[in-house]
Amino acid sequence: MNIQISEVANLPSRFGDFIVKAFKEGEKEHLVIYTKDMDETPIVRVHSECLTGDAIGSLKCDCRDQLEFALQLASETNGMVIYLRQEGRNIGLLNKINAYALQDKGLNTIEANHQLGFAADERTYEIVTYILHHFNIKKIKLLTNNPDKVSAISDVEIVERIPIVMKSNKYNEEYLDVKKDQMGHLL
Repeated sequence: MNIQISEVANLPSRFGDFIVKAFKEGEKEHLVIYTKDMDETPIVRVHSECLTGDAIGSLKCDCRDQLEFALQLASETNGMVIYLRQEGRNIGLLNKINAYALQDKGLNTIEANHQLGFAADERTYEIVTYILHHFNIKKIKLLTNNPDKVSAISDVEIVERIPIVMKSNKYNEEYLDVKKDQMGHLL
């Protein structure tokens, strides 16, 4: 892997005071958000970018709620959030919006991705192991419902999987059901 790594910088936020470091992998620039006194076995959230949810507050998903919960928990427990630039399960923003349009016509999130020629989930997680090794982290408590993230992280012991379940709403109930019933998410 040819990875460029930024300097570290302070990032005070409404969730607490963090340190940030960026990792550039090809065209993707990922962000690691962590506390100064990170725990030896930190709670780690691997969060994939969701512009519509994270920044705009879309109710079609639970991404923003998960991100905010993870940042608050990282602040309280001296943990880490790894923010991966993999918009729309790594199909990109343009295709994600096209998938949204297909969902508006009755397809679910998986069917929409398939209609556009993509797998249900195109994300990869090799960079996560690289980042954890960079920080010399050998054990983590992984904050996730996604079994693919658990199995994709190698050479780091996951001592605990912590569920991250957010309250559903009328716009994301079917989306969450598909994640649970068809993608195997542990909700």
